[in-house]
Amino acid sequence: MASSSSGNSIPAPEAVQVLVSSLADDSPMVREASTATLKDIAHLNPLLVLDCCSTVSRGGRRRYGNIAGLFQVMSVAIRALDKDDVDPHYMAKLAKIAASEIISTKELNADWQRAASSVLVALGLHLPDLMMDEILLHLSGSNSALPAMVQILADFASSDAVQFTARLKSVLTRVLPILGNVKDIHRPIFANAFKSWCQACWQYSVDFPLYTALDGDVMSFLNSAFELLLRVWATSRDLKVRVSTVEALGQMVGLVTRTQLKSALPRLVPTILELYKKDHDAAFVASCSLHNLLNASLLSESGPPLMDFEDLTVILSTLLPVVCIHNDSKQHSDFSVGLKTYNEVQHCFLTVGQVYPEDMFVFLLHKCRLKEEPLTFGALSVLKHLLPRLSEAWHAKRPLLVESVKNLLDENNLAVCKALSELIVVMASHCYLVGPPGELFVEYLVRHCAVIDLDKDLRSSKELRSSGYFYPFQHKKSEVNIGGVCPTDLREICEKGLLLITVTIPEMEHVLWPFLLKMIIPRIYTDAVATVCRCISELCRHKHTQSDTILSDCKARFDVPNPEDLFARLVVLLHNPLAREQLVPQILTVLLHLASLFPKNIVVFWQDEIPKMKAYVSDPEDLKQDPSYQETWDDMVINFVAESLDVIQDVDWVISLGNSFAKQYELYSSEDEHSALLHRCLGILLQKVHDRTYVHAKIDLMYMQANIALPVNRLGLAKAMGLVAASHLDTVLDKLKDILDTVGDSIFKRIMSFFSDSAKMEESDDVHAALALMYGYAAKYAPSTVIEARIDALVGTNMLSRLLNVRHPTAKQAVITAIDLLGQAVIGAAESGISFPLKRRDMLLDYILTLMGRDDEDGLSDSNLELLHTQSLALSACTTLVSVEPKLTTETRNLVLKATLGFFGLPNDPPDVMDGLIHNLITLLCAILVTSGEDGRSRTEQLLHILRQIDPYVSSSVEYQRQRGCLAAYEMLHKFRTVCVGGYCSLGCQGSCTHSRRFDRASNYNFSNLPSAFVSPSRDALCIGERIMVYLPRCADTNSEVRKTSAQIVDLFFSVSLSLPRSSNSSFGLDIELCYTALSALEDVIAILRSDASLDPSEVFNRVVSSVCVLFTKDELVAALHVCSAAICDKIRQSAEGAIQSVIEFITKRGKELNEADISRTTQSLLSAVIHVTEKYLRQETLHAISSLAENTSSRIVFGEVLAAAERDIATKDVSRLRGGWPIQDAFHAFSQHAVLSCSFLDHVTSILNQTPVFQGGPGKGENPNIFGESLEEDNVLHAAITALTAFFRGGGKIGKRAVEQSYGSVFATLVLHLGTCHCLANSGQHEPLRALLVAFNAFCECVGDLEMGKIVARDSEQNEEDAWIGLIGDLAGCISIKRPKEIPTICSILCKSLDRSPKYMREAAAAALSEFVRFSDSLGSLLEQMVEGLTRHVSDDSPNVRRLCLRGLVQMPSVHVVQYTTQILSVIVALLDDPDESVQLTAVSCLLTVLATSSTDAVEPVLLNLSVRLRNLQICMNAKIRANAFAAFGALSKYGFGPQRDTFLEQVHAAFPRLVLHLHDDDLGVRRACRNTFKSISPLMEFNGITALANTHRLSSDHRADYEDFLRDIARQFTQHMSSRVDTYMGSIIQAFEAPWPVIQANAIYLCSSVIASSSDQHISALYHSQVFGMLMGKISRSTDAIVRATGSLALGLLLKSANSSSWKVARLDTDSSGRETESSRRQ
Repeated sequence: MASSSSGNSIPAPEAVQVLVSSLADDSPMVREASTATLKDIAHLNPLLVLDCCSTVSRGGRRRYGNIAGLFQVMSVAIRALDKDDVDPHYMAKLAKIAASEIISTKELNADWQRAASSVLVALGLHLPDLMMDEILLHLSGSNSALPAMVQILADFASSDAVQFTARLKSVLTRVLPILGNVKDIHRPIFANAFKSWCQACWQYSVDFPLYTALDGDVMSFLNSAFELLLRVWATSRDLKVRVSTVEALGQMVGLVTRTQLKSALPRLVPTILELYKKDHDAAFVASCSLHNLLNASLLSESGPPLMDFEDLTVILSTLLPVVCIHNDSKQHSDFSVGLKTYNEVQHCFLTVGQVYPEDMFVFLLHKCRLKEEPLTFGALSVLKHLLPRLSEAWHAKRPLLVESVKNLLDENNLAVCKALSELIVVMASHCYLVGPPGELFVEYLVRHCAVIDLDKDLRSSKELRSSGYFYPFQHKKSEVNIGGVCPTDLREICEKGLLLITVTIPEMEHVLWPFLLKMIIPRIYTDAVATVCRCISELCRHKHTQSDTILSDCKARFDVPNPEDLFARLVVLLHNPLAREQLVPQILTVLLHLASLFPKNIVVFWQDEIPKMKAYVSDPEDLKQDPSYQETWDDMVINFVAESLDVIQDVDWVISLGNSFAKQYELYSSEDEHSALLHRCLGILLQKVHDRTYVHAKIDLMYMQANIALPVNRLGLAKAMGLVAASHLDTVLDKLKDILDTVGDSIFKRIMSFFSDSAKMEESDDVHAALALMYGYAAKYAPSTVIEARIDALVGTNMLSRLLNVRHPTAKQAVITAIDLLGQAVIGAAESGISFPLKRRDMLLDYILTLMGRDDEDGLSDSNLELLHTQSLALSACTTLVSVEPKLTTETRNLVLKATLGFFGLPNDPPDVMDGLIHNLITLLCAILVTSGEDGRSRTEQLLHILRQIDPYVSSSVEYQRQRGCLAAYEMLHKFRTVCVGGYCSLGCQGSCTHSRRFDRASNYNFSNLPSAFVSPSRDALCIGERIMVYLPRCADTNSEVRKTSAQIVDLFFSVSLSLPRSSNSSFGLDIELCYTALSALEDVIAILRSDASLDPSEVFNRVVSSVCVLFTKDELVAALHVCSAAICDKIRQSAEGAIQSVIEFITKRGKELNEADISRTTQSLLSAVIHVTEKYLRQETLHAISSLAENTSSRIVFGEVLAAAERDIATKDVSRLRGGWPIQDAFHAFSQHAVLSCSFLDHVTSILNQTPVFQGGPGKGENPNIFGESLEEDNVLHAAITALTAFFRGGGKIGKRAVEQSYGSVFATLVLHLGTCHCLANSGQHEPLRALLVAFNAFCECVGDLEMGKIVARDSEQNEEDAWIGLIGDLAGCISIKRPKEIPTICSILCKSLDRSPKYMREAAAAALSEFVRFSDSLGSLLEQMVEGLTRHVSDDSPNVRRLCLRGLVQMPSVHVVQYTTQILSVIVALLDDPDESVQLTAVSCLLTVLATSSTDAVEPVLLNLSVRLRNLQICMNAKIRANAFAAFGALSKYGFGPQRDTFLEQVHAAFPRLVLHLHDDDLGVRRACRNTFKSISPLMEFNGITALANTHRLSSDHRADYEDFLRDIARQFTQHMSSRVDTYMGSIIQAFEAPWPVIQANAIYLCSSVIASSSDQHISALYHSQVFGMLMGKISRSTDAIVRATGSLALGLLLKSANSSSWKVARLDTDSSGRETESSRRQ
């Protein structure tokens, strides 16, 4: 048949031989490809593969470099053999080859050795006897390969258990005799083999009876081996030998006879148990073997147990500590080994328990009673494991187990506690917990729910003291590591267990309810309250319809706490809303469930209130965002208690609750923060009680129980006293007086305590601080009707002064807070209609200022944080005192300001504390502003005074100081507007009126006729010009908040000013409507700033300045310009720039309003700024402002001031040595570069020169000045003028430019043309002409002011490379085209003529310049035609540079002209695509891409075929850029292939298509991308849709070789299925690419060609190309020097061999003389 002939014509044996030889290639890539190919084809003709492999393997690994890969292929081929193909003789040869390699070395486990072993194992799957015979030949004691052979047998047993087990006898027959001589190093291999053999026997027993394979001889052999391993190997000193031996013995115990096993037990058991002293891996092996041993000894069906329980006690005692391995292993990386060991140990216990359940029970309880921690832990863990599984057998043992567990409840070891807790939960699930013992176990769980881990929770000793809990188990780290359990783990186990038995075990309800209520009260269970409450909630949820049952259950138990005690306990525990385990929500839920225990009228209130409280604490993260959440929450709790008491209205119940609150003090230490809430709860309760005796007793108790040394508890006590004072003021005051009289507060005792004992001083401070706070809160909460007399008594009699002698920071804070509370009481009384002045207010202010300072004399040094907190409280207190009557005096105001304004400069650390302090300071300043003045005018003075005090911080270099200063100014202005103009218009109308905008503020209104309350400040009094120039630079600040705040300040100033009258002698002249429009625009900017912080700062600043410019009056404008020097010298660069910008805009828009004096003074201010500004850029900008002033006002005055300054400097300084340069000279440069001022400044300077006598020279340094004394003044003027003129020339002034400007085009053209010539000379070694030309060019650039062109020249000066100077000319031409387009016609006209000049370099320079100028040829008209003609004519120039530059110039025309000349350009490109110079070719193909983007079909069609042919030729260019552009251009041509020339172009596409596919994986990334795009472009032109689908796959765009090979196989299928008529053409192109100069393209062609043949079903293609390509591939694999070609060739050869066209080779064999046999093909046929 045809297929046969085709197949027979393929030299398949030679191909396989080539592949096999490639296995030894030097390249890993080739070896991997050959191995993969051989494994793929092995199943097609395994015999041929084996023939080839066996042929090359005869020399062994010494002659064959990759014997391991060879054996791997052989193994696969052998496994792929059919039964009919298995020739025992041939297989024997292969077995000998593999065996000979194995026995040739003493190595073990080498790669090649394992591969050879796999060959023998594969042979054994077909011919086990043959394989066994070969291996048994080498099973002798003297053979060095003995371990390897044994390992092969082990692998074979694992691969085919059935066949191996049937031959076990022969194996044991040969192995047993040599076991005694095996060395220790090899014993693990033999032991592992025995394990595998025994496992094979067990696997065999699944399908067949085991006795069929294990006859008496085998059993005898096994017994002998078992005995040897047990007696000799198991006692080896090598741990590895012992472990592997025990593992093997564990598999053998079930196979040996019971007699043998029984006799071995005394030795075997200790041997196994000995391994538990080793590592985890050894313990796991021992556990597995022991489990097998126990199963074989105890659960055998052949007879009774071989061991009594007494014999097992040693085993069980050893295993108990091993249970800890599971827990300890958590600390190691191999956690799974410990877990497996734990499971195996538990299986061992279960096995024994199934046989001896009662003995096991007694054994475990006995171990528990010993109270040895490892044994107890292990026994409890085993009980937990066995209890569910042996529940029936142990049913009668319940009381005994319960009693034993009760005896362990006092155990403190964490691991034991954890195991005991888990056991209790298991016992509960099996109904062991009933009656009092059940409650005892529940209490045990609760107790350990309260355990804490001091190290894990990271609590400091101070925090522990403040918690106030008593913890029976405060485990430290030394105890945590026992059993791998930490207190946190124990707590979590108990919490989960308690909740589990509550929710899932209905029988436990009778034990838990109402017993759990008892667990709420005890102090030791405080940390477990959350879990207990959750369990109570679950129980109550089941009883929610049985509220009477809840009440009756509680009343039935006398030991259950009464409702008052529960309420008091739970309410106090609500203190911390962020407590763990959601303590607060759990408590609130329990209160709601237990509402039936309380008075009936409370239920409805709690149902409404408790959900609100739960909602507040529902999101802890959100709660943390509020810094005052704790205070807010405590207030909510107190309000909850107060409203509950109001709802209950039961005096007796309230009294009982008060007693319960009193008893709560026993549950908290004095350091516990819960005590603070407890004080307040008792205080609010006493407020509701009318029994004075009862109240007095309880406040005595409160004070006695309070730890006033702790600030939190001290504050809680004070607030509690205040709450009591609301109803019992006199009682509280009496108590406070008694305390004050008994604390020993005399000055003498105070001084003595300072010298004797600092602890006593601190104690005294605490008492005084507490008293001060209690007085303060008593005043705050006391009724307003009686508070005046008490405050007068406290302040007027100097009683308060007795509390001021404190040193500790917290004590100071307490006294300050107390004074603040007194002031708030006065304010509160005033709000209630009872107004009275605070006596000695100024004295109290002095007290506060003294207390907030740092006491350097004290022995106690305040920490910075405490000091800041003290100062913050002091500022708040000052604000309160300033706000009360009487009015603040000027002296007191200055004292307060002096003491507080310095806080603006404090470091911003910590930020949250400093933010609060600054807020309090600003509030204080606003209060001073409001309360210090009598009317608007006095408040204006106050405002300006304070603002000027803040100015240093507003303009500070420190960002946070600027932020603070601006914020303070804004708040004060806002307050000023509210107080002075916010409520009244200038006529006294309150609220909104029409006067504010329409009233003529220039009218002479007599304000004196109005009451003083209506007298508003004048606009002039606000000094708006000066003030605005302070804040305007801040509007350009780097900080967004500062910018926003400053803009608001500016807005407030003008908003206030427009509401104020103006003085009669000021010039008004403002358009009111325009002002309000500007103000509205300013407010719009501020509104945008508030909503969008990302707004461009420069745009915002511009709009602010524009509004300010309109809103200024003339006087304000002048004032602002006069003080602008400070703003320009701002420490922040952006702000200084903004100040300069604002000055320029003021001058530009309103400079005409300035008179000569204003101009002169403004110039002086700007010059002062120029002198003091150190940064060059800011100096230049300031000079720009001076220029703007000269341009928009009187330039003569400005120039005169500048020259006068120059005269002064020249007369007094050596201006040539001034550091940083002479600022006045910079001013001259600025004038010379100014478009408008240059002529006028030059005229002014020349007029000065004309008016001054001609300078003939002056005295040199050291000469006698008397000679020139009479003309000294004239000399100074002349020197200044000459210096100005020199600077003018150097700065590119008009006088120097004028001559050049007249002939600019010719000068530039000449310079450009000579650049080429000079570079030519420089290349020959003559560099001086080039240097001279570059100097001339630089001078030209400086003279005409083309700085950018000068930079270009400086950048590329003296670079002699050809591309560099041509690029330089192009950059210069581009610069001129942009800067001076009017000069282009003149320059181009000259350059066009220069194209005909003979010097090559001149022509190149002209072409380079013209190619750039032509880009800007829109307005050249007829000159463009001349340029195109010249460029077109010179595309055939002798110089390649001229040719490519002319072509580039034609393409770089504006697109509208390119379209006009498209036909002409395309003809040029067609010609240059064949240019011999590669640079010209690259330019041509690049330009073609550009032209095709805009070309019409009519222009391209005539040259479409020519372009296609030439582009195909360029696609094989060695230059990667040309190659990439050629492919890209070919793709661009595809859009023109749909017209009349479609068929012609389609032929070109098909001709180029194979090459395109091959270059999709080109070495160059640019080529790959171009080919991918082109593939997608031309795919619509193909005759089928499959190509389009391939263009959209990820494989096309992938850079991975494997994806590309998949793509080639896909496209090969498309070729053969849909384009069979063109396959011949494609194959010809692809085969040609076998000789491509790029190895990767060769590889691509090889793979594609093979894929096409492999996927083709066309016999013509197969007959024509199969043999040809096959032979070429073999040649490539054999002879190519490139690894990728050899590797791809191997893969491609596999494709051909696997193809359907090559099916006949599947019966081919290797015909070698050495084989000694005929081929198998004749035998089959």
